[in-house]
Amino acid sequence: MAKSLHSNVVTNTLSVLSPLSLLLVWEACARVGFVDTRLLSSPTQIFQSLLPLLGSGELLYNTLVSMQRVLLGFVAGAVPGILLGMSMGISPLVRSAVEPMIQATYPIPKLAIMPLILLIFGLGETSKVFTIGIGVFYLVVINTMAGVLHIEKIYMDVAKNFGASRLDFYLTVAFPGALPMIFTGLKLGMGMALILVVAAEMSAAKAGVGWMIWRAYDMFAIEQMFVALIVLSVLGYVFSIFLDILERWVVPWKQRA
Repeated sequence: MAKSLHSNVVTNTLSVLSPLSLLLVWEACARVGFVDTRLLSSPTQIFQSLLPLLGSGELLYNTLVSMQRVLLGFVAGAVPGILLGMSMGISPLVRSAVEPMIQATYPIPKLAIMPLILLIFGLGETSKVFTIGIGVFYLVVINTMAGVLHIEKIYMDVAKNFGASRLDFYLTVAFPGALPMIFTGLKLGMGMALILVVAAEMSAAKAGVGWMIWRAYDMFAIEQMFVALIVLSVLGYVFSIFLDILERWVVPWKQRA
């Protein structure tokens, strides 16, 4: 017990010290002139730019706009991805009909179809949500199908022997059995959502973290660009922690294993 506690303390300490060490090295290199502060700035200059953005409410507003788009797109892609992935895992007919289309369209860069999405949905919120949703969908559907296919056959046989209906297969066998892989897809999908929201906001938006990055580039405001990038990293970390907590609550048997 004591050894495990000591290991946790060391691990937590390292997780805090490693980014702090990187910031200190960055600051030292900027002060001695090893780093060109016109291009890479420094942690102190970035912090000085952060305060006015926080005080004016601009940073909070743009962060909330991006969060709304990310969450809407995440849900829009994850829900159909889970449903279709379970159907593909359970039914060989559905898998044979849909899997070739998934395999053919998945490699297409989602940013490459942004012009088409803008033509179909316009410059409003729908195009941004759809761009995020389609990126999340592929990762979730592939992982969900893999999770169902890796369920041990004995569980399927037991369900059949007890006369389980199609709905029972979904709710009591496929969904619980695939949950660990579903959460893997959700975590990958959340990372993809953050990537795509920046791309969507750079091309057609008047607010959001991606818009802040593009505006900072136009104005050569390097510190503001780094502030926006830090916000994205914080959002990614927070969403990752939330999904980890949700997974421990929904899939407790995985932690015991």
